Amino acid sequence: MADETQEAGGIHFPFPFTPYAIQKDFMAALYQVLEAGKIGIFESPTGTGKSLSLICGALSWLRDFEQKKRQEEERLLEAGAPTSSDGLAPALGPPPSCQGSPSTPEATGEPDWITQFVQKKEERDLVDRLKEEQVRRKKREERLQQIRHNAKLRFAAKRMRQEDEETERLLRLSSEMLAAGTEPEQVASGEEELVLAEYESDEEKGVPSGVDVDEDDLDEEHVTKIYYCSRTHSQLAQFVHEVQKSPFGQDTRLVSLGSRQNLCVNGDVRKLGSVQLINDRCVEMQRSKHERKSITEEEEPTRRRRRQEPRATCPFYSHERLQLLRDEVLAGVKDVEQLVALGKEARACPYYGGRFAIPAAQLVVLPYQMLLHAPTRQAAGIRLQGQVVVIDEAHNLIDTITNIHSMEVRGSQLCQAHSQLLQYTERYGKRLKAKNLMYIKQLLYLLEKFVAVLGGNIKQNPNTQTLSQAELKTINDFLFQSKIDNINLFKVRRYCEKSKISRKLLGFTERYGAVLVPSMEQPKLSGFQVFLQSLQPGATVAPATPAEAEEDRSPRPASPLMHVEGFLEALTTANQDGRVILSRQGSLSQSSLKFLLLNPAVHFAQVVKECRAVIIAGGTMQPVSDFREQLLAGAGVEAERVVEFSCGHVIPPDHILPLIICSGPSNQMLDFTYQKRGLPQMMDETGRILCNLCNVVPGGVVCFFPSYEYQHQVCAHWEKSGLLARLTIRKRIFQEPKKANRVEQVLLEYSRCIKHCGQARGTETGALLLSVVGGKMSEGINFSDDLGRCVVMVGMPYPNIMSPELQEKMAYLDQMLPRAPSQARPGKALVENLCMKAVNQSIGRAIRHQKDFASIVLLDQRYASPAIQAKLPAWIRDRVEVKATFGPAFAALRKVSPARLLLP
Repeated sequence: MADETQEAGGIHFPFPFTPYAIQKDFMAALYQVLEAGKIGIFESPTGTGKSLSLICGALSWLRDFEQKKRQEEERLLEAGAPTSSDGLAPALGPPPSCQGSPSTPEATGEPDWITQFVQKKEERDLVDRLKEEQVRRKKREERLQQIRHNAKLRFAAKRMRQEDEETERLLRLSSEMLAAGTEPEQVASGEEELVLAEYESDEEKGVPSGVDVDEDDLDEEHVTKIYYCSRTHSQLAQFVHEVQKSPFGQDTRLVSLGSRQNLCVNGDVRKLGSVQLINDRCVEMQRSKHERKSITEEEEPTRRRRRQEPRATCPFYSHERLQLLRDEVLAGVKDVEQLVALGKEARACPYYGGRFAIPAAQLVVLPYQMLLHAPTRQAAGIRLQGQVVVIDEAHNLIDTITNIHSMEVRGSQLCQAHSQLLQYTERYGKRLKAKNLMYIKQLLYLLEKFVAVLGGNIKQNPNTQTLSQAELKTINDFLFQSKIDNINLFKVRRYCEKSKISRKLLGFTERYGAVLVPSMEQPKLSGFQVFLQSLQPGATVAPATPAEAEEDRSPRPASPLMHVEGFLEALTTANQDGRVILSRQGSLSQSSLKFLLLNPAVHFAQVVKECRAVIIAGGTMQPVSDFREQLLAGAGVEAERVVEFSCGHVIPPDHILPLIICSGPSNQMLDFTYQKRGLPQMMDETGRILCNLCNVVPGGVVCFFPSYEYQHQVCAHWEKSGLLARLTIRKRIFQEPKKANRVEQVLLEYSRCIKHCGQARGTETGALLLSVVGGKMSEGINFSDDLGRCVVMVGMPYPNIMSPELQEKMAYLDQMLPRAPSQARPGKALVENLCMKAVNQSIGRAIRHQKDFASIVLLDQRYASPAIQAKLPAWIRDRVEVKATFGPAFAALRKVSPARLLLP
């Protein structure tokens, strides 16, 4: 259908088709929240067109905002420099001095002529700035228009030049490598770059270094924009495709951001595999390019001869090509895959090309981590001041922030970092300045104390040290127990950040790790040097124990000191906002120190403080009290600034049948508490219920269990009792795999089985999929139409109440959050909310569009509690029926309308 313009609340919203009434309400409410600069919590069930409503509502507001801003700019430019402060529009943010009153001179004590002079100068500066912005905007629009109409021609000519430049560069590199081979190896000179933390770079003809050249072309003023973030790259790609199909798809300047691992087009870097290795190598290449100018012409020939191994800079990092790629990105809406393809075609880096496009973009699409982690946000060039942030799929936002800022460092990483630092100091100690040595000694001391607090010994092999028990400490108690309370961790962290010492160690171990330890005298090897030697390829060591073999198979980070730096940063958190868990498991290598963030609001506060407005959206946001109490109130957001919006579903009332069943066919009360769910009679009753459901429900039935262990326990019991064989008469049984790489295969077979059974019309009517709450299939998988005609929830998936992390979180909330005498303790409410969020996310898999229909069956008497039902989504809560016995519930299933839901 052709694009239509819809009006809601007096605002015109372009839309690709006639929207649902709830979509109009959604867009109108979203527009008002953005206009008023508030925090919105929006809930729109899956299948109601939430993404399209977000796109059309938010971009309609941005369209009107930009139009108002341009009109105000034109008015000011036409009037020239205003004669008084009243001529400046508040929307443009006039300086405070421009808003003074006639009494201001008296208040400041300045003469009138000085005040007027300053005032007029500020007004003239404002007009000049507006003129510059207008010229820059006009130039950008002209560039993008040219690219939109002539992109292929420009890239064809550009590719020819790039091939010539690359050929010349490779010839030059080859000749330099040959020249380097004729000189005797100078080990000391080769190590010089490690001490200075610099790499030499090969010259590229006519390619300026980095972004320092022609900054006006690559560094623009940030325009007002919308940052949209979601959990996975597939969700982001789906959102971009929705933008492309929307009425805004042709004119919106959209940038898709991602990690280097997803965007890198340099084959030599991509093959490193590890995220950290890719990041480190990319940064080293850029530093090599940026600091080439510091090498004088006199030094260059000598240094080139002494160089042990020439290192080329990235051929995809070129100012001219990045500028062209930036404009190409802004000229049309592209997802990450399209951006990578474009980067390969243009031989320009998509990672940096996307970053350079951020200032001029209207819509920036990025994953959670890039927005919610301040260092990552700053490194990517993201500025939130005065901008709009939309966080989609936000039902797990609190957990995401907590996980991003929680940090764990293993005993093996502590040992490796200590050994590397110690050998680095022994080799280069005489070349280092006193301040460098002081901080390195502090780092060595910290690493030694961290190992000691775990119960290990820094002078022994970590794989041979057996430990047990776990402890949970406040930050201050941990610092005192570790005996590091006298060290300024802020200064140590700043030193690590400024000196890039972890990257020095990375280069040190990469270049000399295989040679360094064997070259030493064997008697002088300490336990940890032997351990380091065992990690080197080709080293001859004694046969590994099973624990050591397992350790060798596990992936290791490129630089263990980087993990230690993250842990040090976490320890600078306020004492009441975090805890340290000392996990002692088996050997020292397997033990760890883990920082647990208790207050995610401290990191979310900067986002809500800087942004103009924040939208937290999702399909299942209930219960929203967590967002209000744990996240927004703790971040200093006033209750008046928070707006809630929740809409119903688009399906007719008779397309959904939610049932709460309290007892089974044999009148066995359904109580799936941890103490009773393993009873044989409870597992038998669950099997009988499923047998009855599979007899009347066609297509697919999805059954969710609280955990993998309980699912396997139930299936084993059913196999012995014969219930599994009875189930297979009507449904072929599939089980959710634990390995993520097998999920797609199981889903494909499940889908094929249902399709085949629907066509065959035989005894077997479909398939039964046994899944796990919080597993691979409880989120992001669509069981639409025949794939999910009935969703069954066995029990209530409460988290492990004995977990030290959860207990500490509950105690923290009980202490920090106020409550009325009639209300449950915040800690108890947290456990219930975690459970019900998992339930809501799982049962939301069934209804995916307006014509879909399904039944939802909740098996546990605890669901009958009004307090628990209040935490269900409104579109389910308003229609749920509580059945004390199984007979009436089964009858309701047989009588449900439409009749096509059930078998004849």
